[in-house]
Amino acid sequence: MPNVPDEREQIADPQSVFQIVSILQGVVERGTGTAVKAVGKPIAGKTGTSSDFHEAWFEGFTPDLAAGVYVGFDDPDSLGKGEAGGVVAAPIFRDFMIEALKDAPATAFRTPPGLRMYRVNPATGLLAGAGEPAIYEPFKPGTDPNKNRDLGLQGVPGEGETPVASTEGGAEPAAMPPHAAPASGTGGLY
Repeated sequence: MPNVPDEREQIADPQSVFQIVSILQGVVERGTGTAVKAVGKPIAGKTGTSSDFHEAWFEGFTPDLAAGVYVGFDDPDSLGKGEAGGVVAAPIFRDFMIEALKDAPATAFRTPPGLRMYRVNPATGLLAGAGEPAIYEPFKPGTDPNKNRDLGLQGVPGEGETPVASTEGGAEPAAMPPHAAPASGTGGLY
C-alpha cells in the first residue's frame, strides 16, 4: 500500500476538534441519540428537531463514515407531538450504520497529542471522586478539571488526583476509556 502524504491545509485545532467529537459521542452514549448506541461501535452525532416537530434529523459519523437522516414533509407540517430527532431519525441512522459497518472493525477516534483524558463527574465537570458517577472527557494542557476551583464550584475532589490517561507519555491504565487512541485505523476526521 503506498503512503500518500496528506498535504491538505489544516483548518482547525485538532485538540479542539477532538473535544467536540467527544461531546458528540456523549450525545450517542448518554444524550438524545442513545438509539444509535446499538451499533456497538464508536459513533458521534447530533439530533435535531424543528419547532412544532416539523422536521427531525440525526447527523452522525465514525472515523471512517459520515451520514445524515432527515425526516419531514415537502410542505411544512408537523410529524406529530414528540416526533423528535432522537425518536424518528436516530433509529433510521442506527439501522443504516449497523448494515454499513457490519463487516468493519470498531475504530476509535484518534486522540491528538497533548490531550489528557480525565474521569470527571458529569454533574460538575470536576474530577470524580470515588463512588461518584463519572465520564471520561479530554482536556487541553492547563485546563484540567481542578483549574475550576477558582470559579467557586462545589464538589471538588481532593488534591493529588491525576488523569486516567495521557497522550504525553507515562503509565496508561489497564482499560482505556472509549476515547483512547487506537492502535491502528484511519486516524479520524481531523
